[in-house]
Amino acid sequence: MHSLVVPVYRNEDSIPELLDAIAQLSRRLDQPLEAVFVVDGSPDGSYALLRDRLPAMPFRSQLLAHSRNFGSFAAIRSGLAAAKGDGVAVMAADLQEPIELVERFYAVLDRDEADIVVGTRIARADPPLSRLASAMFWWLYRRLVQPQIPVGGVDVFACNAKFRVELLSMGEANTSLIGQLFWLGMRRSVLPYERLERRHGRSGWSLSRKIKYLMDSVFAFSDLPIHLLIVVGVLGLGIATLLGGIVVGARLFGYVTLPGYAMTMLTLLFFGGLNTLGLGIIGAYVWRAYENTKQRPLAVVQHAQAFAGTEST
Repeated sequence: MHSLVVPVYRNEDSIPELLDAIAQLSRRLDQPLEAVFVVDGSPDGSYALLRDRLPAMPFRSQLLAHSRNFGSFAAIRSGLAAAKGDGVAVMAADLQEPIELVERFYAVLDRDEADIVVGTRIARADPPLSRLASAMFWWLYRRLVQPQIPVGGVDVFACNAKFRVELLSMGEANTSLIGQLFWLGMRRSVLPYERLERRHGRSGWSLSRKIKYLMDSVFAFSDLPIHLLIVVGVLGLGIATLLGGIVVGARLFGYVTLPGYAMTMLTLLFFGGLNTLGLGIIGAYVWRAYENTKQRPLAVVQHAQAFAGTEST
């Protein structure tokens, strides 16, 4: 059996079309399909609509509801943990990824060609500003976090049972799910696709969320901030040494009548800022370590329902 995990947040308008697309997919597959919908604290009527319509769908399904909004990656993890299929694919509820891509994912997994299959965008029908922001985000992600990430980025993926077990065993908070996919390694396949135009609603990935996610990814998978701190420290020491030599020379040749004041203030300001930067970077690592010691669940499933589907045997 194949499983399909769909995180849901403010997708009430797209759900009817989404269910029809999944129903068509289930009829084309040569194995039974199970859809796992995870409503991540959505304030609209997404949960009620799914609860009412899923019993009449021609595929098996599960409907999970988080107690609040934990984020799309937490919703994906809840869906992966609940899925019962050998191969599990993940897609967004906004239908910007073509449903045929999920079918291609399953085909790769069925042929045992890879443990993890990721979809990367080679074209996208988004506004120019959105395309520019996405391109900059993934460029920074490749430079600062994971060079193996495809140029177009990764939004959807599918994996086999072995990969899913290893992925779910990584329970750290404030991390990057995409980073974890590539950190685990194993056999990987990349499928290109063209992202479709959004027909309903708007993206929940605001600029602030993208910045937070990039920061979480950097601190979770890269020691670049520590290297930057070392470089800044070395440069600071060099500048301090140079300025110190200039002050000594000026003092010896009588150019300084009130010695010490300007350089003392400059030194205090410079090293005060350097210490603040260092404490901030170290504090970010300490905070993340502290978060992981709490052993809190990454998400809380408040409701869980299962539906057999009208065509199940």
